[in-house]
Amino acid sequence: RENRKGSFMLNYLWGFMILTGMLWGAANNNLEAVTQGLLDSAAEAVTLSITMVGILSFWSGVLEVGNQSGLIEWLAEKMEPILNFLFPDLEKNHPARLPIAVNMVANMLGLGMAATPAGLEAMKLLQKDERKNNQASNAMCCFLIINISSLQLIPISMIAYRSQYGSADPTAVLGPALLATGCSTLTAVIFCKLMELRKAVAEK
Repeated sequence: RENRKGSFMLNYLWGFMILTGMLWGAANNNLEAVTQGLLDSAAEAVTLSITMVGILSFWSGVLEVGNQSGLIEWLAEKMEPILNFLFPDLEKNHPARLPIAVNMVANMLGLGMAATPAGLEAMKLLQKDERKNNQASNAMCCFLIINISSLQLIPISMIAYRSQYGSADPTAVLGPALLATGCSTLTAVIFCKLMELRKAVAEK
């Protein structure tokens, strides 16, 4: 019900924005320009969607090949020190560790859409441990905030967008993206650790 309510609210919001734009254009005798803008934007959206679907399909396929070949499991093993630090309450054989690793790797590659299924799977597995008290665990909160901060070593999606719109140097965002997402992720980790410490002190 909540999802449907949120969907209806978004529909009303977008409908209001579109209607307002059309009425504003009509009031200023620019309805023809508004109509042309809608058509151009629709065509551009289709072109961009096709481009992004191709890129997303390619990297999703790479992730799936890596998963089937055991590369993802190997990466998960190499990420164990990081996972142990971020999720100290998570057992080494916990089933959520693998989708968490997949999600983090996909986010590092700037593939937020490809990271989403693994993120949802990880959250479902983490939630199974908390069904009794119906509260988010430290691991769930930490995973969520780190996933949102999304450290990106190679922002593939952003590079694709810039290339699609004719950027002279699509990869110019590598440095700024790494700096921005690095700062956000570091802030997220510090916040999570402080909250874990606060919770541990409160429970004593």
